[in-house]
Amino acid sequence: MNAPELAQCRARLRALGLYALAAGDANTLAEPWVARLLDIEEPERRRRSLERRMSNARIGAFKPLVDFDWLWPRQIDRPLIEELFTLAFLEDATNLVFLGPNGVGKSMLAKNLTHHAVLQGHGARFVSASDMLHDLAAQDSSASLARRLRRYTQPRLLCIDELGYLAYDNRYADLLFEVITRRYLQRSTLITTNKPFAEWHEVFPNAACVVTLVDRLVHRSELITIDADSYRLKEATERAEQRKHSRPKPTAKNTHPTLENTP
Repeated sequence: MNAPELAQCRARLRALGLYALAAGDANTLAEPWVARLLDIEEPERRRRSLERRMSNARIGAFKPLVDFDWLWPRQIDRPLIEELFTLAFLEDATNLVFLGPNGVGKSMLAKNLTHHAVLQGHGARFVSASDMLHDLAAQDSSASLARRLRRYTQPRLLCIDELGYLAYDNRYADLLFEVITRRYLQRSTLITTNKPFAEWHEVFPNAACVVTLVDRLVHRSELITIDADSYRLKEATERAEQRKHSRPKPTAKNTHPTLENTP
């Protein structure tokens, strides 16, 4: 085993937490069982790590990106969205905001992006705005709130879905501000919303922190606007038409008397 191979072997062992073995001499590390151990343990660690990250992400069911109809929206920046899947935005903690009306695919795209980040080895979490804010507001002490905040501030990518569909009081605005502030310039946050920033005062009426919250969110961000009619409504209409045409046509009943019934 030459020097570069020895260094690589030690690095692989340290990555697995096998520090005592990594500190062993060259003769020990050259033993065939060491290479066999690495070949067995590394894939298993990767599998368990992926399983853990996928569980923590809480993405739920979603349609794959291949099913997205790029021709349906009147406005969508497909090159930008496809570029996001390189995950380069995570390197400088760029935030993403998907803006558009209900049913145009914002959540579908966000879930696909979150799933891709997990597959590429990043910690991520997908949560609706209402679930996150209710979860945080339910904490009954400063200590429990601090612990629960880590659930939303530690992932490399946090996706907050459906912000703008409900209105919240000042307490909820303060909690969202806390999440965004703790992630500011350190980790990327993806938000899907049906309201432009100028209308966020309707989501958090009378909250003093809204202007600062938006300022920190958009300081380093990409805004992806999707303008389209509801794709879910389109699919529902198409399914209704298919069911209508697939039903057997009713047969007309013979209302004329038969010979047997003729007087």
